[in-house]
Amino acid sequence: MSSQEIPEENLPLAQDTAHVAVEHVEDDPLGDPGLPAHKPRVQDIDERAARRSERTVALLFTLSMLATVAFIASFVIFPVDKIVYIWPLGHISALNFALGMTLGIALFCIGAGAVHWARTLMSDVEVADERHPIEASPEVKAKVLADFADGARESAIGRRKLIRNTMFGALAMVPLSGVVLLRDLGPLPEEKLRKTLWAKGKQLINMNTNEPLRPEDVAVGSLTFAMPQGLEESQHDFNNEIAKAALMIVRIQPEDIKDKRELEWSHDGIVAYSKICTHVGCPISLYEQQTHHVLCPCHQSTFDLSDGARVIFGPAGHALPQLRIGVNDEGFLEALGDFEEPVGPAFWERG
Repeated sequence: MSSQEIPEENLPLAQDTAHVAVEHVEDDPLGDPGLPAHKPRVQDIDERAARRSERTVALLFTLSMLATVAFIASFVIFPVDKIVYIWPLGHISALNFALGMTLGIALFCIGAGAVHWARTLMSDVEVADERHPIEASPEVKAKVLADFADGARESAIGRRKLIRNTMFGALAMVPLSGVVLLRDLGPLPEEKLRKTLWAKGKQLINMNTNEPLRPEDVAVGSLTFAMPQGLEESQHDFNNEIAKAALMIVRIQPEDIKDKRELEWSHDGIVAYSKICTHVGCPISLYEQQTHHVLCPCHQSTFDLSDGARVIFGPAGHALPQLRIGVNDEGFLEALGDFEEPVGPAFWERG
């Protein structure tokens, strides 16, 4: 703003202010910027108040450790499919809510403890220092190290052992939450992937009609899907069980079957194989009558059902598991046991 733009009545004051500012810069460019005088906190002059602050910080760090323990325990206590109603969130997963709350409390208490420690017990004296070149001289480096040592000493981390120990405990335990997440990422399969509902004597139920299958119901060249007897669509675990036990049945002329074991495990040319692709677990649904090939629609893995369902094309890692079948006294097709190997994709890579 020029002198012409300043009102006439304020011109002397503006000139005096400019004169003072220029005089200040010329006399001492790094002079006192006008910070208020330091006022000691109650913790600086009263050791009892300092002890109270120390206990508060330690309590926050301890709560963080307890919340981390609760986070890990939530994985064991809450089932994955348990839904609860929590106002105002509505219906949510109990496991997700518990994990979010406990991890949030653990992180919040560490932050709150650090802030309270800094505001009440660490040194709050503002120190002005001169600017210096980017490349520090040995004297400046020595001064920085000395200042760091002074800061560590003024923070009382060596003297306040209660704060130090609980802080280290909280910081050491919080990463356990991430370790648990990386380790688990869901329920452990245990023996679930090794077994299905198929067992000796279980009849083959047509998934379209929900009726037991007879050998004469399976025509040459047809593709039929079956499930084990006793598995109803209304059951709570139907989706999980059918994902492992889904079966496809094809009738091939016995003389066209190339694999000897396949012939022994079949009945009058009727062979039964897992419907689950061994690549990534997609359901197989395409069948070519002339070649007896089945195709997975996801990534085009192709299996030869006349030759032990071996892989002849695509990314699948191994043949489809075969189910040994026979006929019971009533003339219905039945399983003579479970699959000898686990169904699904690349099982041996999952242990």
